[in-house]
Amino acid sequence: MLKNSIKSLAKIMIPEDERRKLRYYINKVYFFGIKYRCPICDSHLRKLKPFGLKFPVLTEKNIIGGGYRLNAQCPVCYSTDRERLLYLYLLSKTKFFSEKAKVLHVAPEDGLKRIIEKYSNIDYLTADINAKNVMVKMDITEINYPTGTFDVIICNHVLEHIIDDEQAMSEIYRVLKPGGWGILQVPISLSLEKTYEDFSVTDPSERETIFGQSDHVRIYGMDYVDRLKTSGFDVNIFNWQKDPEFCECNNKYGLLQSENVFVINKP
Repeated sequence: MLKNSIKSLAKIMIPEDERRKLRYYINKVYFFGIKYRCPICDSHLRKLKPFGLKFPVLTEKNIIGGGYRLNAQCPVCYSTDRERLLYLYLLSKTKFFSEKAKVLHVAPEDGLKRIIEKYSNIDYLTADINAKNVMVKMDITEINYPTGTFDVIICNHVLEHIIDDEQAMSEIYRVLKPGGWGILQVPISLSLEKTYEDFSVTDPSERETIFGQSDHVRIYGMDYVDRLKTSGFDVNIFNWQKDPEFCECNNKYGLLQSENVFVINKP
């Protein structure tokens, strides 16, 4: 009772933004340790939090980036393993933070968005079809920008939500400048050679059973690269587990085993 009363009193007396800052610093101290480091908020941590869903299909199909993971979420800034991998790739394997570029970030991750916004060399546009914390509302099957607008496009775990992903890939290709590049991450089954989709499944609970999430419309298989190439992209796969710069740190960033970075280029 006393604890609940204190919480209620805090909500009344302390503005929401200040409560969020206070919680951030409390967690930074409480979870302090040397085992892990979050590059998004630069916290040194004794542990990471579990994250992800537990639907059986995610385990049965060995879906990377979609299942329950024990050491996945930063307890301070709430970044996930896939967000940290994306940031570390941009930071160490590209000139993203040093060269001038017009960037489209679809369904931006909060922590990464806050970092990118600080860089004056980046002409940054955030977009989503539903979220409110973005600059424009956008359906990526019909991007309302001219051909060849963007130097870089980041689209992390979005395509699995879109029925016409072929059209979405085509639109991303269209608005990317020749010589431009991007990162198109999706959850991928290591057990399926071919992508599985069934558009007759519309009930959210049935989608959870079949696809592993209520708003997913497919499970990408090992043919994901071929699907990207069909849209015209050159595709490079970055395997962080084979990169000395990543491996020597003994996975202190809490990255997801077997998750690769899919880097697309427009010739």
